[in-house]
Amino acid sequence: MGNHYWLRGARRRDRDRSRDGLDLPPTLAVIDAHRRLRGPYTAAGTLIRSIAAEALALRPELGPAHNIELLTSTPELAGVVPSAWATLEWSVGEKERTRFYSRLHTLNVSNGLAEFLRDYLAAIGGGPRTLVLENIHQADPTDQEFAAVLLRRSDLGQLTVVVGTGPDPVADPQGEIAVSLASVLAAHAEPVDCPASPASPASSDGDAWDYVAGDGTTDDPELLAAYERLPREERARLHDERAALLTGRGEFSLLLGAVPYHAEHGSDPRGAGLGAIRKALQHCKDIGLYQAAVELGLRARAIVDRPAQEELWWYFTNSTSTCMASLGRADEANAIYDEARGVTQDPVVHMDLAYGTAMLYARHYPEERRDYQQARAWMNLSVAIASLLGDRKERAFHSVFANNGLALVEVRQKSSDVALRLLEDGMARLDRELGPDEHALHRAVLRYNRAQVFGMTGRLEEALADYAVVVELDPEFPEHHFNIGNILRRLGRNEEAVAAYERALRLSPPFPEAYYNLADARLELGDVPGAVADFVYTIELDPGHVDAHVNLAGLLHELDDAEAAWRVTTAGLALAPDNAHLLCLKGKLLAERGDADAARDALSAALRRDDALAEAWAARGELAFEAGDLAGAAGDLDRAVELAGTPAIRFNRAVVYQEAARYAEAAADYGAVLAAIDDAEARERLDACLKAVAT
Repeated sequence: MGNHYWLRGARRRDRDRSRDGLDLPPTLAVIDAHRRLRGPYTAAGTLIRSIAAEALALRPELGPAHNIELLTSTPELAGVVPSAWATLEWSVGEKERTRFYSRLHTLNVSNGLAEFLRDYLAAIGGGPRTLVLENIHQADPTDQEFAAVLLRRSDLGQLTVVVGTGPDPVADPQGEIAVSLASVLAAHAEPVDCPASPASPASSDGDAWDYVAGDGTTDDPELLAAYERLPREERARLHDERAALLTGRGEFSLLLGAVPYHAEHGSDPRGAGLGAIRKALQHCKDIGLYQAAVELGLRARAIVDRPAQEELWWYFTNSTSTCMASLGRADEANAIYDEARGVTQDPVVHMDLAYGTAMLYARHYPEERRDYQQARAWMNLSVAIASLLGDRKERAFHSVFANNGLALVEVRQKSSDVALRLLEDGMARLDRELGPDEHALHRAVLRYNRAQVFGMTGRLEEALADYAVVVELDPEFPEHHFNIGNILRRLGRNEEAVAAYERALRLSPPFPEAYYNLADARLELGDVPGAVADFVYTIELDPGHVDAHVNLAGLLHELDDAEAAWRVTTAGLALAPDNAHLLCLKGKLLAERGDADAARDALSAALRRDDALAEAWAARGELAFEAGDLAGAAGDLDRAVELAGTPAIRFNRAVVYQEAARYAEAAADYGAVLAAIDDAEARERLDACLKAVAT
């Protein structure tokens, strides 16, 4: 990991001057991350554009391997790498789309981009490099996430990341976030406070164009003042000119940042402005860039004339609230729904509002605030309105779509039989009332959801059969293969599960759950090095993955790598101080170090968190035995055998019984050990106990 820096100063020029005073490796790139330039992934896309040609020439396989990440961040690479949009939702119209990305998708994209950068740096020979990401406090959340990923990853060689922000703390985006840049900066970057530079001479009115040409990103107060002195009409003219100039460059990412900004501030905000924002919002919503979509939607809602632009108003209202819900901003979404209900009498709008509100109560509110009765009431209203639609096919689709939502409520309330009936009725109705090629995506979603319910209720072969049909319909969608892997693992078909997980990862940016499950499947097959590598990479992708720390630490302990096991255990306990499994392992490691008192404390703490943890009882029993406390040892080992009578635990209890002259009980345990495994010491001790009983 490089030595990273966090430059904090009021002006970009202050941070630049302070950076010049640092002893940094050779510069890879200096990038302005301000979101007004190119919207989401302004920084990541600029970096990729600067290295892509060389990277793909040196390592051509990186293009197909990372096509989703590359095209999401850098749409100008369309045609250079394979299309990222090959799954079923891209073959249907906007009104038919019923499947969207998880809010975690952008974190996976950032990790995939980090892999691309890692392999590029290795391909050019490695060595120290410096990447400067400026204006991160003004960056879209995707770039803040990307910066956080680069700062915390340990596999980027000797890359030093320099992050430039204003003097104030970096605020995390609203809603649920996968990683906090503020926290990562505090943990991984050395802060540098940048003193103010001498003020520049006052600018003339002519500098207003410089402000516009900088796409409104400058923090120079003189340029801003020159811009604000111009009459509004003149400012609008400059924005129109800049919008036309940038549009003419033919770079799609400019349509996500600078072009909507200039069109919004130009001479026709409700025409060209809303048109530019709609195009950007639609793209961001489609590919899972929800934070940017929400910002664009809120800007549009501030401009749109609802009475005169009813269709546009509903588009921005619906898109904004849907994306808010996906980000966990359910209260804000609900406020928009309430506002919309108060200003429209359109039945289709009310149908959609009812569905959206139901999803807030069933899915998007935090667990403690979910209200399935409210969800059911709103979903029933959506079903009722759908049943009144005049067009037969529209009526069928919307009714089935709403009942699919109702099935989710039934699943959350443990009514799987009702959920299955709703899903199967919907599948049959679409088959009855629609042509075979109509609403193909939603038909696949219904079958996918049925597979999910089958999996939840243990009907694994039926789940696998449904997933197989969905894969045939939509073979490029990675989640299908991931779910097949999960079912195959539960069926004990681990070789096939490994293949399914590997297929999912070939089709997707890297995501930690796939590597975690892959590690478990490899372990079942006896591939210990492969399992270790996958657990390690799970933690690289998600340093907060507690279960990966637990499994990796335990595996390293079994491999007698005590130092590595201690490091992973310590890191895991920093995340989850009360985790019983990690406390147990800490106790075992401390015992091996000879620190019996601390080991006993750790094991007792583990048992206070989970008194059904057999290995903690067993380990504490061993400590008591070594201390000469035979009664304490027997008590702990009795409990361990009660919970998990493994041969190892029974053998240890037998030794305690034997030392306490409880020979008959010891003989019974040794006999149980020998019934399970062939153990020479157990046989020898059994003979000794039987002789002692006979005398």
